[in-house]
Amino acid sequence: MSIEQIFNVANIFVLPFWTLMFLLPKWKVTQRVMESYLPFVPLAGVYLYLFVTSITPENAQALSNPQLADIARFFADEKAAATGWVHFLVMDLFVGRYIYLEGQKTGVWTIHSLALCLFAGPMGLLSHIFTTWITKAVSPTVKNEAAEVAEKTVSS
Repeated sequence: MSIEQIFNVANIFVLPFWTLMFLLPKWKVTQRVMESYLPFVPLAGVYLYLFVTSITPENAQALSNPQLADIARFFADEKAAATGWVHFLVMDLFVGRYIYLEGQKTGVWTIHSLALCLFAGPMGLLSHIFTTWITKAVSPTVKNEAAEVAEKTVSS
């Protein structure tokens, strides 16, 4: 399989998970799938393959003491760029999963944070953090539900 094909398959692979979180968040199948780590195993495997096969002695030396110019040269290579992209896919989905699961537990609204996370993971996470703070400040019932979840987690 070519690097471009791997890149395309990885992009398509994450879409069903995002779709479930967006369109069917309360569905039991969505909840079971997103509680599992299994969606991350194939993606992490692809990342590992791409990472290992994209490392050359020069790249390894440059990455051991990273400088911006060296990183830019590294990502100029198509395989290295695909490796970085799959890294984004894995981490953005993982953060999206966290946002989804937290929203399911606490009742905090998450659709906007998930949308941001799909396109820019850290912005989605930041959005979720702010939304959680604002929701807890404005809605005492959500605050109480979040406290109950935290209490159950600690006592488990």
